[in-house]
Amino acid sequence: MKARVHVSLKAGVLDPQGKAIAHALTSLGFTGIGDVRQGKLIEIALSGEDPVRARAEVEEMCKKLLANPVIENYAIELLP
Repeated sequence: MKARVHVSLKAGVLDPQGKAIAHALTSLGFTGIGDVRQGKLIEIALSGEDPVRARAEVEEMCKKLLANPVIENYAIELLP
């Protein structure tokens, strides 16, 4: 089983990397660029077949290490 964790900054938290990306895209000639937010994707290979247990385990990983719940949101996606 594989888990994908999508981590992004919460709304209202400044995103300097997103602003830099937006500026770079504009500098490259792309038009119509609005607000850009960046995040990260973490893929984890898990042993076991129980999706309930896997989700609970990945949730714990997010709370303890993978995300900062004060300023970040995360979404967990389980794949076979």
